[in-house]
Amino acid sequence: MVLFSKLVVLGMAAVAVAHPGHEDIGSNVALKRSFLRHSRNSLSKCAEKAEFRALQARAAARRRDIASKKAKRSADEGFLKARDLTTVINTSHLSSLTGVTADSSEDVFFSDDVSCILSPEGEVGPFWVKGEYIRSDVTDDEPGVSVVMDAQFIDIDTCEPIENLYFDVWNCNSTGVYSGVQDSSNGNGNDASNLDNTALRGLQPTDADGVAQFTTIFPGHYNGRATHVHVIAHIGATVLSNGTLTGGNIAHIGQLFYDQDLITQVEALSPYSENTVAITLNANDRVLAAETENSDSDPVLEYVLLGDTVEDGLFSWITIGIDTSASYSASYAATLTSSGGVSSSNSGSSGNSGSGSSGGNGGNGASGPH
Repeated sequence: MVLFSKLVVLGMAAVAVAHPGHEDIGSNVALKRSFLRHSRNSLSKCAEKAEFRALQARAAARRRDIASKKAKRSADEGFLKARDLTTVINTSHLSSLTGVTADSSEDVFFSDDVSCILSPEGEVGPFWVKGEYIRSDVTDDEPGVSVVMDAQFIDIDTCEPIENLYFDVWNCNSTGVYSGVQDSSNGNGNDASNLDNTALRGLQPTDADGVAQFTTIFPGHYNGRATHVHVIAHIGATVLSNGTLTGGNIAHIGQLFYDQDLITQVEALSPYSENTVAITLNANDRVLAAETENSDSDPVLEYVLLGDTVEDGLFSWITIGIDTSASYSASYAATLTSSGGVSSSNSGSSGNSGSGSSGGNGGNGASGPH
């Protein structure tokens, strides 16, 4: 049994100029390659451990159960298809598993044989907001295709799940605008009320199996970038009495992507189709290209359709390998406080994956439901 059919690596990337403040951090190539070698050597040994095989089996069963419960078709119909990436860029990302059809059992897609390990260090982008809510549903009534996004974090040195890691995610809405920030390159730059908008942002702690999950919507697009989700992983952070996070270190910075064929289907739907900005394909995205320059790298989310079409929603997942001893700095565009969002003097500054301060997520976040 080959548990690691794909070693996914989110690399250090240069980003298109659609949103200012990105920095070309390709100069860290030597650091990245060293990390990749270490990750591959570490993860290759995980399959030898019975405890890790049992963990992967539990993950497969759990994902299959969640997707079945959320499916909008009868139980005996199964799922349409999942993505099994053979190459990240130049493919439709339909399943390449031999003999797979629309009638194949979901066991094919959720088995531990198609486990996907992401070994990242990438770029945070210009619109990270500190102090966001700890919550699992980040939709906030934003219109779009519903997505359940499931991530499992594994310690690359011990092969064990990472419990109490805080999974921090954010993405733009269906028409390409980020909440929580005020910037001329992001929707209406005169709209200060967007600073108080928390949609499609949030944090979740991982459980004993290293799992955290969000309900969100499929991201839209904006100029110069392919469809993507931003990710930060916080280790050793403390939850304050107001339910926000402080301290700890950032052990992971990166971006996740979706299959191009899936993006095309979603973008044909309203309100995505109302966005007249040209779509940047995965094949033309410099971030994705940098993150997949290693042949083992695949930062694209696995998925199944929960109904007959994408309109019925998706269940997507990925497993992320983390070096828990790593500590990276990340700049932020704004902070969500008890009085609302406040722009930062760091707005537009580049976050990068070079060694630095622990970062954390701030300690003056908003109070209220989480």
